[in-house]
Amino acid sequence: MKLILAIVQHQDAAILVDALTEHGYRVTRLSSQGGFLREGNVTLMLSVDDAQVNTVIKVVREHCSTRTRYVSPMPPIAESGEFYPPAPLEVQVGGATVFVLKAETAKL
Repeated sequence: MKLILAIVQHQDAAILVDALTEHGYRVTRLSSQGGFLREGNVTLMLSVDDAQVNTVIKVVREHCSTRTRYVSPMPPIAESGEFYPPAPLEVQVGGATVFVLKAETAKL
């Protein structure tokens, strides 16, 4: 058994959950927040057999796309009354970060 944790952007989560459910996977959805852009993310948890890992990763790859965004960095501390607004930075956001962990099931 494997435990798959997929961290995806909020925009991609609903479509991905629907796709995984259509493929017969049960998904637990947890809201989370990223550190860099401080935007909402979603962490999806799935428990699958070892043979199903590649299929799940393929579904994630098909439904989570990267996008280009422009963000404004924090302005530097101005000295002597000088102020130069920083230029926006181009960053890639989206896609997915996937962790595959060894798991064991226990009957309680």
